[in-house]
Amino acid sequence: MKLLEGKTALITGVANDYSIAWGIAKALYAHGAELAFTYQNERLKEKMHGLVKQFNPRLVTELDVTKDEDVARVGQEVLQTYGQVDIFLHSMAFVPKEDLHGEFAKISRSGFALANDISAYSLINLTNALLPAFEAAGGGSIIYLTYIGGEYAISTYGMAGVTKAALEISGKYLAQSLGERKIRVNGISAGPIKTLAARGIKNFSGLQQKAQDFMPLKGEMTPDDVAGTAVFLGSDLSKSITGEIIHVDNGFHCVRG
Repeated sequence: MKLLEGKTALITGVANDYSIAWGIAKALYAHGAELAFTYQNERLKEKMHGLVKQFNPRLVTELDVTKDEDVARVGQEVLQTYGQVDIFLHSMAFVPKEDLHGEFAKISRSGFALANDISAYSLINLTNALLPAFEAAGGGSIIYLTYIGGEYAISTYGMAGVTKAALEISGKYLAQSLGERKIRVNGISAGPIKTLAARGIKNFSGLQQKAQDFMPLKGEMTPDDVAGTAVFLGSDLSKSITGEIIHVDNGFHCVRG
């Protein structure tokens, strides 16, 4: 049974075929969704087109979320190309290296602002740009990816955790704001998974091992473990769920030793 037949999904944040967004894209496509993709800059254009061609997307477009004109253009392109959007996957984050690895009390003003702009405000700004496409669909589902570092102070996660906290509360306010439009907004809090982004976290392998030691369900997680939850949140099976954060982390969030 294909749960997403006839639906269109905009996927952001695919860096390579190890990323969580890639695992989700595969699952959405397998369940019948038509996909559109964004990539960060011209340098990644050729790589991105080669990576996603198996999905036969009609739209693969550049997106720099720090530029309002880029965000607005992507919203227009989605509407013009597909006539609507039913699912929007937000999977993007950035913290300057010096602010991610440095002492938290010494985080720069500019780094704090840039990190929250890209990691959290982009959810709000892109949602606004996509509203006409969502309204054409009669509603839809926004899914953002987060991490438990937005709920608790996790060693070495630092400023990235602050951006996740901002992202999560933004998602809840969006859920409140968009409910009358039948647009649902939910987060997936994934366990530590080896991705390109994760490699930027200092001592990520140690963080991952520590989490695995406490997880009630054992075993290393992969992007495919998160993908099924994204299919559920994108489908009509979740039509009464909004403002939620679902932990897909082998139960790590519920134990502290």
